[in-house]
Amino acid sequence: MEPSAREPLVRKTRSSYRTFTESASKRLDKEYLRSLHNKRLYLAVFAAVLGNFSFGFALVYPSPVIPALEADPSPALRLNQHTASWFGSVFTLGAAVGGLSAMLLNDRLGRKLSIMFSALPSAVGYALMAGAQGIGMLLLGRVLTGYAGGVTSASIPVYISEISHAGVRGTLGACPQLMAVLGSLVLYALGKYLGLVLDWRWLAVAGEVPVLTMIILLCFMPNSPRFLLSQGKDDEALGSLCWLRGKDTDYAREYEQIKDSVRKQSQRISCAEIKDPFIYKPILIAVGMRFLQQLSGVTCVLVYLQSIFKKTSVILKPEYDAALVGLVRLFSVAIAAVSMDKAGRKVLLFVSAGVMLVSNLTMGLYIHFVPASQNGTIANKTLVSSANLPAEPTNYITLIPLLATMFFIMGYAMGWGPITWLLMSEILPLKARGVASGLCVVVSWLTAFTLTRFFLWVVEVFGLEVPFLFFAVICAGNILFTGCCVPETKGRSLEQIEAFFRTGRRSFMR
Repeated sequence: MEPSAREPLVRKTRSSYRTFTESASKRLDKEYLRSLHNKRLYLAVFAAVLGNFSFGFALVYPSPVIPALEADPSPALRLNQHTASWFGSVFTLGAAVGGLSAMLLNDRLGRKLSIMFSALPSAVGYALMAGAQGIGMLLLGRVLTGYAGGVTSASIPVYISEISHAGVRGTLGACPQLMAVLGSLVLYALGKYLGLVLDWRWLAVAGEVPVLTMIILLCFMPNSPRFLLSQGKDDEALGSLCWLRGKDTDYAREYEQIKDSVRKQSQRISCAEIKDPFIYKPILIAVGMRFLQQLSGVTCVLVYLQSIFKKTSVILKPEYDAALVGLVRLFSVAIAAVSMDKAGRKVLLFVSAGVMLVSNLTMGLYIHFVPASQNGTIANKTLVSSANLPAEPTNYITLIPLLATMFFIMGYAMGWGPITWLLMSEILPLKARGVASGLCVVVSWLTAFTLTRFFLWVVEVFGLEVPFLFFAVICAGNILFTGCCVPETKGRSLEQIEAFFRTGRRSFMR
């Protein structure tokens, strides 16, 4: 479309423009969405989010494994406080490197091929951990699985948002977090402590299954139409959209809308363009959300979950509590997936941050004020060698840390868990989406690495209540950030969201 042909629309008055969009365009969009066939779209999303399943499996792998390795009879594999902290945190360092490489891979290989590429380091990492003869092999395996997780963290949300339509993008955008939670829960279920036969080596072998399944299924899935158009592959993009939407639908209209949006943007983002509010505002919002998400403490809680439960002597055995928390997390993400396209993103973010604030505050105050004789802690100063700590509670008051942790995970999983990934893929402009999504992952996992690396040291020096009180303060900041900076994207196409940041017209978002 020539620029002159677009000028009358751009120069319309506010009222006439809104009349056009609300009467004709919205009606056509609703009719189009009702006519779509989503089965193939769901299949493509399922194939992609198997990478998130593997990511969730690998992320919490230390939770049951650290206690087992602390009591391992082999000196070469036995963990102490120093090596346990590295075993728990080095995954996030690998994820940060993976996010850094995704800045290049997303735009060079494309979203789908980047996801497929992540299968290689993931498979090698699991193999190293399964056959580990020393701590070095364990750490290298954690780095490689973390690297794969970083690549998928940057690529899968973008892939899903670009192949989805506005009618289901919120629900499908929650699927990466849902599958990550399911992966964590499966790891808990396969643990030896639930009466099954899998020890920590066989848990690593089990991690290979979703990786291999993912790469096989993705071989038959299409690439993102938006990415193909940005590479000048118009025919492939049209075929991809036809496959996703169905041949008997008006997919050509959506194709023209996507094509027109892609034409307005250059192929590569330049340094000069970063000064444009259309570019830097959504990037700052996305990076800020990922930074605050990790500062809320979720990675520390998930990685050291069993150790924390042993530390506070909750009412059940720590391994069963960890599985219970996993179930709560899965249920909460499912709620978010169902309600995201109805309640909206911002409402869930407010509720999520509020629940996490109360939960972290409760946990911190409980640890600080309840005497060690009642909560079963040992001087409230260490998590090391938690495998040797008594797990039997002495008082029903120890239900408090279990409930606080469950509500924290519930709050995170229904808002700040899935929605930060979804918004990242929604608000970033197409020309910067590949690079900026990688930047978000780098910031996220460098923050997570710093927190998990020094979490045990902070507990040793200051006590377990200090990190949780810090996390509570951050959650209060999350509420302010949501109110001041985060736009509502419910029911809007990616092209409408880009138009909002490009022009500042709030009519695009209404």
